[in-house]
Formats: sequence, C-alpha cells, structure tokens
Amino acid sequence: MKGLELSKAFYIEQVQPMLMEKFPQLFSHMAIGLVGEGSQCFGFDDNLSQDHDWGAAVCVWLTAEDYEQYGAMVQQALWELPKEFRGYPVSWIQGRNGVLEINSFYRKYLATDGVPTTIGQWLNIPAHHLATATNGEVFADPLDKFSAIRRELLLGYPEDIRKKRLTKCCMTIAQSGQYNYPRVMARGDKVAAALTEGEFITGVISAVYLLNNRYAPFYKWMPYGLKRLPKLGATVGALLEQLTAFPAAHVAEEEYYVHKIELMQQICAALVTELQRQGLSESDDPFLVEQGLEVHKRIAHEGLRNTNPWA
Repeated sequence: MKGLELSKAFYIEQVQPMLMEKFPQLFSHMAIGLVGEGSQCFGFDDNLSQDHDWGAAVCVWLTAEDYEQYGAMVQQALWELPKEFRGYPVSWIQGRNGVLEINSFYRKYLATDGVPTTIGQWLNIPAHHLATATNGEVFADPLDKFSAIRRELLLGYPEDIRKKRLTKCCMTIAQSGQYNYPRVMARGDKVAAALTEGEFITGVISAVYLLNNRYAPFYKWMPYGLKRLPKLGATVGALLEQLTAFPAAHVAEEEYYVHKIELMQQICAALVTELQRQGLSESDDPFLVEQGLEVHKRIAHEGLRNTNPWA
C-alpha cells in the first residue's frame, strides 16, 4: 500500500465526511490533499518506509483568515479521528500535515508566500524545496488559492534560471567526472575517486531533471525519480547503475576503473545529444565545460548571462 493512495482513501472515507459534518460552511474554503515532506508524498515509499513517520494523513490548507479563526478547531477534530485506518497507522506530524496556512506552507520551502518573482529568489531556492512544495496530490480545492500557486510552480523553472542551473551542472560534471576522476585514479587515490564520482553522479542526475524541467528531490530520492523522467531518465539511470555496480570477481581493478571512465563518457555523450536536441548547444565538443558555456551564452537576461558560468 502506497502512503498517498492510503491517504486519499482516508480522506474520502473519514476526513471528508467529518469535515463536512462539523464545518459545513468552512469546507468549501478548504484545500485538502497530501503534499510536502516524506517519501509517501513523492510516491517513493516502500515497506521499509513504514518504520517511521508513515501512515494515513492529509494536509488541510486554509487562508490566513480562516486559519486564525478555525485552525485550532479543525486540527482538534482531525486528532479525534481513529488512530488507525485499514490496519495502518494514522500519522499526524505537526507542521508537516494536518491544518496548515497556505502562505506559510509555501514560505517554509520557498522563502516567499507563493511563486518566486525575482531571479534572486529562484536561484536561492534549493531544487529539493521546490520538489517538496509541488509533490503529492491535491484531493479538493474549491477556492483554488492553494492550487493556483501550485499550478504555476509545476510549470518548472523560468527558462533563464533553468539554463543557469544547467550551466553549473555541466561544469560540475566536466570537472568531477571528465577531468578529476581519471587524474585521481592515476594517483591511486580511491577516496578522492569516490568523492569525484559522487559529485559527477549528483551533477548528472540534476542535469537530467533540468533537461526535463523538473525539480530534483532530496538527494536520496533523486535516483528514484530519475527513471520516471521521459527525457534520458531510463537511459542515464541504466548507465548510472552500471557505473555504481560492484566489479565481477574476475575483472581486474585497473579494467574496472577504465570501464567506469568509459561509462562516464557515455553519459556525457547522452547529455550532449539532448542539449543539442533542445537547442541549448550547437557544439559537438564532448567536454561538458564547452557545453556549459554554450548553454550559458543563450541566457537572455543580460545580468544573469554576465555572471560567472561556474557560479
């Protein structure tokens, strides 16, 4: 049982009837769903996820006025519901679900009451905060105040912000995987190699999310979502699995690391092809620094285009 599916059934069978009975006039002002922190909001939960902070729950988002007047009463009514649903726990976590104020919810993740309006705001929001603010599902929202913000955020990054972030990913991928990884392995520094490989993987996955104009979730969930992405998700996901696989017993250590370098180049080649396909680069250079510079010069906003491509 997935937590989001369980929570939607919980809403339909227990939460909705109770709210309609106890708060008939307020119910038409409520947005209700499950969005925010936790693997179940992303649909990434499994049996292991059920060991903590997992179970049936909903978020009830209210306007500031309704929250001030009714928030405590609605929260108390939710707490009085049965503590189990269909044999699973009901999991109320203050600040993450239950009654929440709309603007405060978005401010928690975006440092603004709704959709960012400036370049600085967009650049300062971690991708996983944007992913957390837009995951899950809204079950009902008659006023459409919560969902109107959500719909605009789900359009993805403004194009110049996407290009700026892609530029940085290209630089990270090139520096860590294409340049530093072979060098540290030539020195026999396996600890540094592990660090550079990790930087490379993070850069690659982040780039694939950006090429799909999706927000990357918290780092431990990034691979889960990667394979669901239509552009390069399955291809790059499979290559990364090969990259991180343990060597077979008969494979010599030197051969193993040469194979890793070859896989990194295959991944970079796939990224270059997609950058070209999206009109973000006309270069055939396999070195991702050059690809990053190609993306960066296509930023329309002059001030942003004049910033350091590595920043």
